[in-house]
Amino acid sequence: MAFNDVLEALGGVGCFQILHTILLLIPVAMLSCHNLLQNFTGAVPEHHCKLPSITDLKNLNRTNLIKHFSSLDQDHKPWRCVQYRKARELFFNKTSKLLEGKNMEYCKEGWTYDRSIFSTTIVTEWNLVCNQRSWRQVARSIYMTGVLLGALVFGSLADKLGRMEILTWSYLQMGIAGSCAAFLPTYDGYCAFRFLCGVASSAISVNSISLILEWMPKHGRTLAGIFFGFSYSVGQIVLAAMAYVIRDWRWLQFAVSAPFFIFFFYSWWLPESARWLIIQGDPYKALKNLRKAARINGKWREGEKLTTEMLCSEMQKDVLIIRSAHSVFDLVRTPAMRRMSLCLVLVWFSSNFAYYGLSMDLQNFGLSIFMAQALFGLVEMTAKLMVMLVMTFVGRRVMQFVSLFLAGVMVLSYGFIPQEMQMLCTVLAVTGKAFLACSITCMYLYTGELYPTEIRQTGMGFSAMNARLGSAVASVLHLTGDFSATILPMLFGITPIIAGFFSCFLLETKDSSLPDTINEVEHRYKDISLQTEDTENEQWIHKLYLKEVS
Repeated sequence: MAFNDVLEALGGVGCFQILHTILLLIPVAMLSCHNLLQNFTGAVPEHHCKLPSITDLKNLNRTNLIKHFSSLDQDHKPWRCVQYRKARELFFNKTSKLLEGKNMEYCKEGWTYDRSIFSTTIVTEWNLVCNQRSWRQVARSIYMTGVLLGALVFGSLADKLGRMEILTWSYLQMGIAGSCAAFLPTYDGYCAFRFLCGVASSAISVNSISLILEWMPKHGRTLAGIFFGFSYSVGQIVLAAMAYVIRDWRWLQFAVSAPFFIFFFYSWWLPESARWLIIQGDPYKALKNLRKAARINGKWREGEKLTTEMLCSEMQKDVLIIRSAHSVFDLVRTPAMRRMSLCLVLVWFSSNFAYYGLSMDLQNFGLSIFMAQALFGLVEMTAKLMVMLVMTFVGRRVMQFVSLFLAGVMVLSYGFIPQEMQMLCTVLAVTGKAFLACSITCMYLYTGELYPTEIRQTGMGFSAMNARLGSAVASVLHLTGDFSATILPMLFGITPIIAGFFSCFLLETKDSSLPDTINEVEHRYKDISLQTEDTENEQWIHKLYLKEVS
């Protein structure tokens, strides 16, 4: 692209690009804390019915009280949701013969919670257990719905108002909404402000990657895309460490929200995308931002030589291409675009559906919740470093298929392993989630290379919307977890496998130039079809020749 030459002349991947990328990736790391925060703030501690306040029994052994007021289950723990209806009389009469069906009732005086791990969570705050347990997942679903809405709204607004305008506002919205959610006294208020956090989350994610790539020269984009995914994994480890230190859900919620006020203040220093400014007809501000980047890169003279006329001349091709862009319907208007968009929809939806499905309940993996979160982050970081090597030397399509297929196999296997084999279950879950992280990292770069310039931003926004839809659906389906222990792993495992096979129909983009127009994409698919047809004809003629000779 023409604008790439301008960036190369001003220092390429210099100090400005490195500092700019770091300042945008730090909020992305904290963003992952918000996305997975309810694993800790919504953790479900051990609980049982609160013992009645009987003064006559205050000096008696607590274990005996629990035994007589609430029977023990097969794990020798008190029943969570029911108690004996006439426990007091039974206790004083030393009666052991009970008609449990008629003598049981729901906890009347609330619950007693084990506070050895967390002092408070939203579960203990609003008693989201037993017949109210589904409200815990509702809170998560409301957050994911906000994430979906943010992808729909802020994607188009960023093209009209600018990336930095939306990003700066989103930092402020995340800081205010997250802090309010931490200290509001009601469940409804908590959910409302978590919804606003979700809306801001999408805006931060989409605009951060756009700004990073639009300020990065062509040869640095692969590495920048890898570090974008890498920062998300770092955020998981940060979240595990913060949750280990801060055991009160309100202060933990505030701790992951307050840094966004800092991001809001320094975001005023970050420049708007020069590429976007030129396309919007503001070359003077674009020139100012480019000269700022040149000074930081030590290319002061090259920056002073640059003029608005040179910028408009260099970007003339890009301006004509992008101004000719139409709507989201162009993603499915022509055969090749329709085929490519369908495959990408399945890949984005399935990867995020399974990834967040596994990430949303760390209490089922047989490890402490802190260790599970940190382990997921460490394994993902290692896996994403391997992704960079595979995509560079093997290709995008192979990486996409292998990561999705192996992730599906691991998650399916996890669903059918007995829960008593906790170590094996944990290994399968961690490995499956690592492969899903590889898939997500790959598809960010792969999608940008597949869509043509004239509709690339629209395609990326549409793909991000499907990703958020997948995470929202995963959150809703977690409501079924109480009814079946295998249905969720089956769903989270089958969908990536199906998507993996669909990814085989995508074109390989390794070492190929970026397409500029939809017509160019159509021609590439036709060329592949013609090459395949010619190869089949040659094989048929060769077989016929051998038959004649014999």
